[in-house]
Amino acid sequence: MVDLHIIEELKVQFADIPEAIVSLETIADCEGDLEDAAMTLAIRVGQQPDINNSEWLDGLAKKCRVAICQSEFRNDMVSGNFKTLFQHFVLLKVCPKLLILPVLLYAHEYGVNRFCQPLDPL
Repeated sequence: MVDLHIIEELKVQFADIPEAIVSLETIADCEGDLEDAAMTLAIRVGQQPDINNSEWLDGLAKKCRVAICQSEFRNDMVSGNFKTLFQHFVLLKVCPKLLILPVLLYAHEYGVNRFCQPLDPL
């Protein structure tokens, strides 16, 4: 669950990106529940997430793990500065724009270092 205060802070950070604002408003409408918001947004962009699969967002985030865990973005992710990585995701077309913030917030809430651990050298 994402704290609604954080969502308000992110709205300021992403004020110039309409898709990000739609994502943040959807997360707020879902009372901070990223899974519910991601499913709603996925349906909006024409995807068909498995409603019975409560791990759908986890699977989507794992598909984006390589992009999220790049060393040049990891410190920003840990500190909650998502804008640079958001813009990188847009350029790479990693996932639909409306789903980028739910994915990034999921990885942040999970714990960036823990989320990226499978990609870290031993």
